[in-house]
Amino acid sequence: MITRGYRWLLVWLGGWLVLVAVTEASNAQERKRQFGGPIVLNPDDVPAFEEPPAGFDAPRDDIPHGQLEMVSYESKTVGATRKMQVYTPPGYSEEKKYPVLYLLHGIGGDETEWQRFAKPGVLLDNLIAEGKAVPMIVVMPNGRAQKNDRAEGNVFESAPAFAVFEQDLLNDVIPAIESRYSVQADREHRALAGLSMGGGQSLNFGLKHLDTFAWIGGFSSAPNTRPPQELVPDPADAKAKLKLLFLSCGKKDGLIRISQGVHAYLKEQEVPHVWHVDEHAHDATHWKNTLYHFVQRIFR
Repeated sequence: MITRGYRWLLVWLGGWLVLVAVTEASNAQERKRQFGGPIVLNPDDVPAFEEPPAGFDAPRDDIPHGQLEMVSYESKTVGATRKMQVYTPPGYSEEKKYPVLYLLHGIGGDETEWQRFAKPGVLLDNLIAEGKAVPMIVVMPNGRAQKNDRAEGNVFESAPAFAVFEQDLLNDVIPAIESRYSVQADREHRALAGLSMGGGQSLNFGLKHLDTFAWIGGFSSAPNTRPPQELVPDPADAKAKLKLLFLSCGKKDGLIRISQGVHAYLKEQEVPHVWHVDEHAHDATHWKNTLYHFVQRIFR
């Protein structure tokens, strides 16, 4: 028979366990919110687009499919053979010239990260079948330009290699793609975009090389992003050359201040751009959804 005191002890322990669980959940949410720093939203930090429809990234059997392959290339920049994933659209033919999107990953990823997060090939198969995206080649290289380019150990120690990738991209990756695939090899038919560290790379490299890229996207851009005045030192030149500059971030992302700063500067300098802030955090859902919106607006 349970005594009154023992029953009281069980109730007390149960209440204490509930309190611990609630507190830990609250702390976890706060840690997530504080990733990168406090979040302060501005009046124009709002979605530019609606959430993608359900099933937008689900494979379909009733449409043509593109091909995804792992490609090796020689990197003179790194002094090694490196790898990148390449998507070619349905019906790819050497008789036609295609635009190319170079799509960059984050600091903890590699050439397979976008495929794990978003399945760009499936997403594009669906959009191309619906006439919502131009048939394009998508190149997903490894943005960690060093001989051991695996995302292992303390990945933050490899941050300098992401800066070196500028030369690998321009001097090794792009020439390799343009020698192997039937592409339109001019700035109007090259796009550069990425997530997190890759978003910073895309802004840093793309805006610095507007004679190479006309379409640029930074999704949840990381602290490697250069200050806005360095990104766009000549707003008039950017206005004249950019076909699309696309910035996005989730309103629960502690790194949002970086993209907010770029957006504010571009707005002040009257440089046309898209500013999209959705309901998500620094996560795969934001990147997948943003890719869906971005690829529909390039090469048009």
